[in-house]
Amino acid sequence: MTAEQVIPTERELPGLDLKGADITDLVRQAEESDVADRALTVMQALKKYKKAVFWAMLLSTSLIMEGYDVVIITSFYGQTQFQTRFGDVDAETGDHYITAAWQSGLSNSALVGQMTGLVLNGFLQDRFGCRRTMMFFMGWMALMIFIVFFAPTLSVLALGEFMCGISWGVFQTLSTSYASEVVPTILRPYVTAYVCMCWGAGILLSSVVVRLCVDLEGDLGWRLPFALQWVWPLPLLAVGYFAPESPWNAVRRKKHDVALDSLIRLQQDTPDREAKASATLAYIQYTTELETAESGEATYLDCFRGTNLRRTEINCVVWAAQILCGNAILGYSVVFLQAAGFNEVQAFNLNISLSACYIAGGMICWLLFPHFGRATIYMTGLSFMFCCLVVIGGLGFTETRETQLAIGILLVISTLCNMITIGPVCYPVVAETPSGRLRYKTIVIGRFVYNLTGLFSNSVTPRMISATAWNWGARTALFYAGTNLLCNIWCWFRLPETKDRTFGEIDLLFDNRVPARKFRATAVDQFARHRGEEAPAAEKEAASHIDQV
Repeated sequence: MTAEQVIPTERELPGLDLKGADITDLVRQAEESDVADRALTVMQALKKYKKAVFWAMLLSTSLIMEGYDVVIITSFYGQTQFQTRFGDVDAETGDHYITAAWQSGLSNSALVGQMTGLVLNGFLQDRFGCRRTMMFFMGWMALMIFIVFFAPTLSVLALGEFMCGISWGVFQTLSTSYASEVVPTILRPYVTAYVCMCWGAGILLSSVVVRLCVDLEGDLGWRLPFALQWVWPLPLLAVGYFAPESPWNAVRRKKHDVALDSLIRLQQDTPDREAKASATLAYIQYTTELETAESGEATYLDCFRGTNLRRTEINCVVWAAQILCGNAILGYSVVFLQAAGFNEVQAFNLNISLSACYIAGGMICWLLFPHFGRATIYMTGLSFMFCCLVVIGGLGFTETRETQLAIGILLVISTLCNMITIGPVCYPVVAETPSGRLRYKTIVIGRFVYNLTGLFSNSVTPRMISATAWNWGARTALFYAGTNLLCNIWCWFRLPETKDRTFGEIDLLFDNRVPARKFRATAVDQFARHRGEEAPAAEKEAASHIDQV
């Protein structure tokens, strides 16, 4: 079967309440806006939408906090001060250590909190918008940091991680969806990949802070890194107050005046700015009403109905693959390196190099976006990481200084590969594949599955690595080589290519059940029906065939 072009079926647009010339004028404005944005180069789009890029990047900064604390707690498992304060004593050596059970418990407490925040955000962002939701949970975060800072026991620290995790769960989806909705199609992969870079910046910052605190004595060695989290909430609360609302979010909440005001603020200051904002608003209204006609009201159950089930599947697997690709080992890099034979200081020094890959990799990925598709980059990264994991696992069967050095080098290479490909590409994919009305909820479900995968990983990875548990050491990489391979096989058959596609086009491709391997080649005209044109017979036949897939 070949699919040359996809056109929308005839649909009413009940939410617009427009007739005759009004609907024709709306479609004309929407199409003009779509054509104008398609004609932009990256540099032209940056100039025209520099304010939108500015606000998208500022709100994405909230992910620095999540990346910072999620990794800092795992780094503490190998820190002497933290081990002395909270650890058990090894009867044979007299050294303190954090048991594998508590390592899992602390990490999983944050993940359970994040899943709670994800579910809350799925409702709150649709009800109150991006700005208000962000402002509330920034205040929440500032208060919850007190619990982890003053924690007298591991039980209280786990509670604090859970409470902080609620905010992180909200920021995980809010930042990605906001970034994807305020910029044109050509800039979408850059600002969404920047979300990943912010998460990596938090990891890098935590690695540097923990390394600098290695020589501090007493509780200050672990409390100071927690205290530094207070730097973020107040400035980011102010950012949320002054930021323009997502115009897509405002339209879905029937606040068209808010959407128009946001579009004016997000565009370049030119004499025709209001006219361009009105045209963009028409496009958002048109696409939103098509989605409403297709799926009706947005509920979590709708994510598992019809073609939305396929979109939810893609979101879930792409998120889960972030861990199953082998990234789970990188999250425990300090403990992993120590199990491979590095001493504490060496492990922390190399961990900084690993964390720096998140920033460098994201910048390199930006250079790839104009030339390669999302699926191509993603699957290439999985393949390369698979090779690295197999070699690291093989080296785990020997114990020499040369082997330790090779494992360290391969971890850096593998991390850099992850952050050039799999890490940043995940974000445009999960932002682009859901329908607009279900975007927040679909991303929430996908991220929820990501955290469930994290719960599994946090339960088994410490036990795989720890000498007091399964004692696999570097051989743990072989397990994740297997999960990596399974993810890559799924991607070949199920991951569609969304490069250079507008939200409206992606909706039509999914609505017509176009196979993943044909997404790139299929032509789409989302305005044909409501423009009043009759599609050629060949196009009708192609659309008819596609509906049967």
